[in-house]
Order: sequence, then C-alpha cells, then structure tokens
Amino acid sequence: MGDILIRKDRRAGRITFTRPQALNALSHDMALAIDAALVAWQDDPEVALVLIDAEGERAFCAGGDIAAVYRAGLAGDHQVGRDFFRDEYRMNARIAEYPKPVVAFMQGFVMGGGVGVGGHASHRIVCETTQIAMPEAGIGLIPDVGGSWLLGHAPGRIGEYLGLTSARMGPGDAIHAGFADGFIPRADWPALIDALAATGDVACIRPAPRPEARLEDADLSAFGGRNIAEIIAALEAVGAEDMLAPLRRNSPLSMAATLALVRAARGDASLRDSLAREYRFTFRATAASDFLEGVRAQIIDKDRSPKWQADASEAQVRALLGPLAKAEQIWEDHA
Repeated sequence: MGDILIRKDRRAGRITFTRPQALNALSHDMALAIDAALVAWQDDPEVALVLIDAEGERAFCAGGDIAAVYRAGLAGDHQVGRDFFRDEYRMNARIAEYPKPVVAFMQGFVMGGGVGVGGHASHRIVCETTQIAMPEAGIGLIPDVGGSWLLGHAPGRIGEYLGLTSARMGPGDAIHAGFADGFIPRADWPALIDALAATGDVACIRPAPRPEARLEDADLSAFGGRNIAEIIAALEAVGAEDMLAPLRRNSPLSMAATLALVRAARGDASLRDSLAREYRFTFRATAASDFLEGVRAQIIDKDRSPKWQADASEAQVRALLGPLAKAEQIWEDHA
C-alpha cells in the first residue's frame, strides 16, 4: 500500500505512515492494515516490540481521511462512515491492549485519528515540533478514537478545555495531560529507532526533561460548569476571550456531546467503554449531526464558515449517545 509501509526490521514490527503530502491522514484501508499487522505480530517470536512512525516533518498523522465518509453521507449512504469508525476503533483498542510494547514517535501535527494511533501506544514519544489536539468539535463531530478516554483522564478540567476549544498542546502540555510519555529531541530519533529495532528492548528509551507545560498552572475552573451555557458565562465573567472564541465557533451540538462524553469517560473501566460510547455518536453522525456541514466548511469547500443547524438540546445529546442495540457490539468477531 502506498500510504503505509509495514515490515519487520530485526526485532521490531515497523509501521510507517508514508503520505506526508496529505499530512499522513488515516484512511480506512490504513486502519485495517495496522490492525492486520498487529494481529500477525502478536504471537510472532521474532517481533519483540512495534514501532510506529511517519514520514515528513509536518505531521505524524493529522487526522482521519474522511472525504469518502463525507461523500457517502451526502448521498444518503451512512454505512461507509459506520464501517470506517467501527474498524478504526477496533484498531485503537488493539493498540491499547497489545501484549508487546508499542512505541509511537509523534512529530508535528497529531490530531484526531493520529491520536487514536499514537495516543494509546505503551510508549508515546514527542519532540520539539509536536502539536497534539482533538479538534473534532470544529467539524461537527466529537473527540473519538478513544479521545474521550484520554480527555476524561487528564488532570483537572484540562479534558473539557481541550475537547471544547480544540486547543493544541505542545510536547510539555501533551505529557502533562497524559497524551504522551516522554520528550526526546527529533534529531535523536533515528538512532533510537535503530537501537529499538536491533535490541527489541524499550530500556533504550531515555527521555529528556519535560518541556514547560503551560496547562499545569492554567485556571480552567470555568470548564467545570454543568453545561456549555454555564461554561461560556463563567468565561465571559472573567473576560477569557481566547477561550471563548472557539466556543462561539464550534458546533453547539458537538460541544454538548463532547462535554457529556468526557465526563462519562471518567467512570469507564476501560478504553473500550469510551470507544463504544463514542461509536454511538459517530454511527449516527452523518445522518443526525453537524458533521457533514462541518466537513464541508473546513475540509471540502474550506470557506471556514459552517452553518450549524443541528439541535443541541440535552434531549438530542441523550438520543445521539443512546444505546445502538446490536450495532453497538463493535467488538464482535474481534479478538
């Protein structure tokens, strides 16, 4: 496959994103290929660990390649999106539960689907250029691929802040928020990857001191509000215009659902619980949310002027996050 390179390299299974011109956006076929490789290597005695990296300087993976989902949804075919999200989430869960170390090297943009791949690895390495975000509320979706799990387990109200504002984290903030584990300068990556492949031993990983974390001392108490209206009112009261701007720009329905998802994830026993809940929304997204309009405005036409029209009431959020019956069994036939 031209978009991803999968091979064995000495003691390592190697997965490399190879479409830097598209910021290594994750397609359905790429998600399936990653999952198949992990299945093949799970009981392979030659593979001691898995290394995931990406070509190019601009992005590890800037998100999911959702153009096909958009086109199908526009034509009334909602199954394309449902299949993509289901298979992607299965792959995310496999990475998180993998019995061998998975080391992800995340440079540049790491957003959405990229977080789903790198953010659940056992060893998550960032560098000077890393910018991690869950910007889905800006395209009418929700932080999925296990994003609600990561956000829900971030310290304090960082999860609500990141999920609602789509804010980007540099390497220090990513480590503080629990989206990464260690900082290693980009120039040191080739030698480390070579050592890991040669030895199959994660003891080779020796992170440098963590860069400054801006979020560590940030006052995010406003994001403890019971709903979006309360959060906006609290931010207005203190004149936090930089935080208010994205809340006024993002999809009201997506933000309301994101708030519910992040808070629900705090009570989840495992990543799979959060993924299953996220799937309730994404299963319905092309038919009953702002998703198609958000993709049109931000990705297809790029006019950056979405016309949000979806009902953002608490009743609608409950409906979109309600059980799916059999379709909710996204782990069926999946070891």
